[in-house]
Amino acid sequence: MPPPDPRTIARWCAQAGWPVHPLAPGRKTPAGNCQACSEPGHRHTDCLCIRSGRWCHGFHAATTDAALIDAWWSMYPSPGVGVSCGPAGLIVIDVDAHSAPVPTRDRLWPGIAVNDSVDLTGLENGFHTLAVLAALRGAPDPTQDEHTLRVQTPSGGLHIWYQAGGGRTWLCSSGSSGGRALAWQVDIRSTGGYIVAPGTTTTAGTYTPLGECRTPAPLPQWLVDELIRTGHLDESAKDPLPAPRKAPSRARQAVFNAGGGRETATRTLETVLAEVASCSVAAAGMGFSDKLNRAAYTAGGLVAAGLITQDAAEEALLATAHYARPGQYQRSLSIIRSGMTAGIRQPLFPGGRP
Repeated sequence: MPPPDPRTIARWCAQAGWPVHPLAPGRKTPAGNCQACSEPGHRHTDCLCIRSGRWCHGFHAATTDAALIDAWWSMYPSPGVGVSCGPAGLIVIDVDAHSAPVPTRDRLWPGIAVNDSVDLTGLENGFHTLAVLAALRGAPDPTQDEHTLRVQTPSGGLHIWYQAGGGRTWLCSSGSSGGRALAWQVDIRSTGGYIVAPGTTTTAGTYTPLGECRTPAPLPQWLVDELIRTGHLDESAKDPLPAPRKAPSRARQAVFNAGGGRETATRTLETVLAEVASCSVAAAGMGFSDKLNRAAYTAGGLVAAGLITQDAAEEALLATAHYARPGQYQRSLSIIRSGMTAGIRQPLFPGGRP
């Protein structure tokens, strides 16, 4: 089966909450759009292209706007699709398999001393260094993680997609540099970087998803610890974990009944949506699925009682779910529709029947 066309890929990414931007046709580098981009001192903040709805400056122009995406890829159908990792709430482990001389031992796993007596025979690429690092920490090899989105690259490498997690900003790095790095031939793509979208085809081949999973899982704790240890956490952007907040404004506008049940119905909806929104403070361990299912069940009851429309309820739930867990559109939608279907069988009249 041929890979999907670029516009379909871009739409799919945007639905998942991942801002996209065009890549040069057949390449994995961003597409340019104005001659000024090649001039010294020209910055994205000064570029008229972005202000007028045209792509330029790579991930700085990335968007989830469906109309803009359709316009870009309808006019020029051949560009590939890049995903801006930071705004998408993603951190991608980019594992390389380049044929290159093995560096000095201090650059294989920065900060981890490797004694001269350790036999490194067979160590050839990023698949090996990442597997060894995982083994040292008593953790599973991320390249074998079937519970998150993994994409095989045309060069034989692998992109392992994870959720960046609320309250943290991760920095990019190259695993072959002498500076900040996780392991040799293991790059990090997050804030200030982009990744080629699954399904994109270049002259070298197609970026092919592996297995059945198409959603990024929360970043494993051992990798969180390693990335902090190796200087990937942006301390300048690090804010205290946000306190649970009220649901997005669209959710609070969903209850439309003008009768006496409006105020109590609004409070009921806000309460369950705030529980979902509170999951944004951590990537895991917050019971997101259960809270979203409970909120959907409650919203279904309000729909059955005539206090809210089904479309408005679904929109409010999706808005809150995206705030708490960006990049999990399909998973959230499945939970929401299942919970609402069950809730609609039990009309809910907060404070009693009117």
